[in-house]
Amino acid sequence: MHGSVTGLRRKAAYSVSAAAAMSMLLTGCFTSPGPGRSSARSRTAGAIGAPYWVNPDTSAARQVSTWEKEGRDTDAKLLERIAEQPVAEWIGPDNPEGQTRGFTEAATAAGRTAVIVLYNIPHRDCGQYSKGGASDGDTYRNWLDKVVAGIGDRPATVVLEPDALTHVVDGCTPDTFHEERYALLAYAIGKLKTQPHTEVYLDAGNSGWVTDPAKMVAPLNRAGIGQADGFALNTSNFQTTRASAAYGIKLSELLGGKHFVIDTSRNGRGPLTGAHDEAWCNPPGRGLGHVPTTKTSNPLIDAYLWIKRPGDSDGTCKGGPKAGTWWPEYALGLARNASSS
Repeated sequence: MHGSVTGLRRKAAYSVSAAAAMSMLLTGCFTSPGPGRSSARSRTAGAIGAPYWVNPDTSAARQVSTWEKEGRDTDAKLLERIAEQPVAEWIGPDNPEGQTRGFTEAATAAGRTAVIVLYNIPHRDCGQYSKGGASDGDTYRNWLDKVVAGIGDRPATVVLEPDALTHVVDGCTPDTFHEERYALLAYAIGKLKTQPHTEVYLDAGNSGWVTDPAKMVAPLNRAGIGQADGFALNTSNFQTTRASAAYGIKLSELLGGKHFVIDTSRNGRGPLTGAHDEAWCNPPGRGLGHVPTTKTSNPLIDAYLWIKRPGDSDGTCKGGPKAGTWWPEYALGLARNASSS
């Protein structure tokens, strides 16, 4: 369901009821581009409350430059809403140590934290648009070890294996692979947490998928959530921040107060409503959500992150290119419809 593969500071433990926590949910607004393009692109994420690294060489940044040269000034300015924000880097199967070292070194040099997504679990995505992953468990562990070596002692926030557990819960991943998957996720968390400045958030789906959070508790525990910093919600999806927060608070209570992060990259207009085929795949009319920040006004929510790279296709649906391919016109639509949710 994803296809973005290419290349938090923890808050003090705090127990809070669902009602009280929801009353604290931030309803902040989207930050518009600055008046000058050069000054906007040089602005650091810290100005809007995010300690995360902005990669200056993303597809969005390159597209802005191309459109400026072509005289598409209005479109270029809109696309800066993506180009100037910190977006997660998805680590591919090739040269994982070099990829993670490059990203974390660049982030550290800028005084920032790299956000990294690991998406290489065997039997990934049940053979759908983002099918693939490591060929077997040994290959995965070897790949993971190289990722960990590449991170080293530099700060990194890692979102671990989107969909891996929800595909177990919904039955998409065959039973024969379940035990291996739990073991590999637990191995990954344990190895990543040997690094002193690495935070790990295990993916836990979204509020519109496994709608009863209680069904996620046993799988998360078996996958080693106890060793992780928390869980991640709404990766590459469109559920609103409010709905994601409500779901996350309930799940947190069932997990003894675990913290979580929310992907707000494309949830500004919420999910596509009504009866639609593959509503999660390149739905029209969606928009960027809340900009990345650790200022969530909720002690359980460590950050709003842009985990999915806005503008990368979900797959060959609704006229989109191959999963993970940059789709500038879709990106422009997201930027045009930007809104907090």
